[in-house]
Amino acid sequence: MSEWKQKRFWTEATAAPEGDGFTVLLDGRKVKTPAKAALVLPTLAMAQAVAAEWDAQVDHVDPNSMSCTRSANAAIDKVAIQHAEVADMLADYGDSDLLCYRADSPQALVERQSEAWDVALVWAAEVLGARLAARTGIMHAGQDPAALTVLREKTHAFSAFELAAFHDLVSMSGSLVLGFAAALDWRPADAIWELSRVDEKWQEDQWGADEEAVEIATRKRGEFMHAKRFFDLCK
Repeated sequence: MSEWKQKRFWTEATAAPEGDGFTVLLDGRKVKTPAKAALVLPTLAMAQAVAAEWDAQVDHVDPNSMSCTRSANAAIDKVAIQHAEVADMLADYGDSDLLCYRADSPQALVERQSEAWDVALVWAAEVLGARLAARTGIMHAGQDPAALTVLREKTHAFSAFELAAFHDLVSMSGSLVLGFAAALDWRPADAIWELSRVDEKWQEDQWGADEEAVEIATRKRGEFMHAKRFFDLCK
């Protein structure tokens, strides 16, 4: 039996004011989230992006083509009701941040990591007020509690919509610092993404690209770039 798909029943999708925010109307009918909550978005730009996704549907609704809609639904149905738990989970990345765990050999990789990542840690110290220390090897070594507290407070300060985007910026890159760097426009998002792949690129240079690994990295990059776009739509 084929999977049931919702048919397009509307002629026009538009953004409209709704309370303190904005919503999306399908021929005047308000869109709701999968949990049947009101789809109230923080900015007109986000509402227009979501409306454009609904307007782009042809015969049937394809959720895979509606990334902004999915992120908005996640912010309302999931993140908003467990904001503290999500923020704590993401803040925990700071104590085992990708940028802090360095190889002890070969020297070329050591230098490549240092060149790529040291500047990001300096940025975090200067802009975020949180100085994380690099370690050699893979054994966990805790970071300065004061620095982690600063990063935790900044993570908790994000709105539900920002936190939904920040989740993917951090989880896709494996780095809380890079998540903040992307959110706060330290460098272009694609350049920040490349910093998260220093180790993988090294392996590719030595042994060649693995098709499955490349496919996974491509998917993650797409999710990272979307997350940056969605974060910016919150402003």
